[in-house]
Amino acid sequence: MKNKILASTPPMGWNSWDCFGTSVTEDEVKANAEYMAANLLKHGWEYIVIDIQWSEPNAKAHGYRKFAKLEMDKYGRLIPAVNRFPSSADGKGFKPLAEYIHNLGLKLGIHIMRGIPRQAVKENLLIKNTEYHAQDIADTNSVCPWNTDMYGVRSDTPGGQAYYNSIIELYEEWGVDYIKADDMTALNGKPADENRLNDIKMLSNAIKNNIRPIVLSLSPGPAGISQADFLEEHAQLWRISDDFWDKWSDILQMFDYMRTWQKHIGPNTWPDADMLPIGKIGIRAERGENRFTRFTRDEQITLISLWSLFRSPLMFGGNLPDNDEFTLELITNDEVLAINQHSSNNREVYNQNGIIAWSADTKDSEEIYLGIFLIQRIQTQML
Repeated sequence: MKNKILASTPPMGWNSWDCFGTSVTEDEVKANAEYMAANLLKHGWEYIVIDIQWSEPNAKAHGYRKFAKLEMDKYGRLIPAVNRFPSSADGKGFKPLAEYIHNLGLKLGIHIMRGIPRQAVKENLLIKNTEYHAQDIADTNSVCPWNTDMYGVRSDTPGGQAYYNSIIELYEEWGVDYIKADDMTALNGKPADENRLNDIKMLSNAIKNNIRPIVLSLSPGPAGISQADFLEEHAQLWRISDDFWDKWSDILQMFDYMRTWQKHIGPNTWPDADMLPIGKIGIRAERGENRFTRFTRDEQITLISLWSLFRSPLMFGGNLPDNDEFTLELITNDEVLAINQHSSNNREVYNQNGIIAWSADTKDSEEIYLGIFLIQRIQTQML
């Protein structure tokens, strides 16, 4: 059985990763939310997503601190680092920030990692509403290859599902609308293994049994096309590529990924081509220094056009208050955004001699959209 309708159109929003990496602060989140409310909300942009390690008090640019001490509650559930998110003090968590964002007419998203914190396992903390402890449910052989924060959760004990239930209960109290769950969909460039599929299922079950509607996005990629039916059943978004950055070669590779996934585009389930590394990025990011995107203007037009014809979710990666006029116009072109939000029958129709064409039907199906990409010349024409 597929999900109830939680994302009838591809989600559109902002994500902190491309500009702030692991170290975004409450003030920076608020500044991007305020810009979105003032300039983008009327064009359909609505999600503000706080990416990885918001519980890490001493997060830094350019990667992760191994085995960093994280902030968590007595049940082994991560909570925001107060020095970075002051409104979370006194056990309030993200609730005050969520209320601030909701009052702007927007929605709050947070990043989580698969499993239970290793720190909770070391301290053997109690799992809320159970007699289980962290060491009873942790799979210490199932770890993320690029981050040291977590262990996988065992699915062969009721305590495993109970732990996922407990974190979703917390996020409901906070008012979270969107979860980006990482270390889920791929392992070292291959489709998710059985442990990760079990974690996806437990997280999905917890969300489905929750009162508050929460959109679930799965990372990283590339997800396996052989697992498409499973992903459609348990999530609304899943990554089809590894991390996407501001390199033309990454766009070229995306044509292949999109061709593979074109028969699985919506409704309510959206293959995700990853964030849009445009505008001001790299401020304190994992990769590269403080910069405006390296994509040329033609490449940026190609990027937005292709993502829209494929109906990928649109998550802006730059620091919104730093947008120049070109960037703002690029992401508020309502005719192009209508393709992303309301078209159908999206597909590649031609691919020869450096020319690729994508087509989609309009909302009323009386006309078609046609995008012609001259990839050798890095030019795009929308007809």
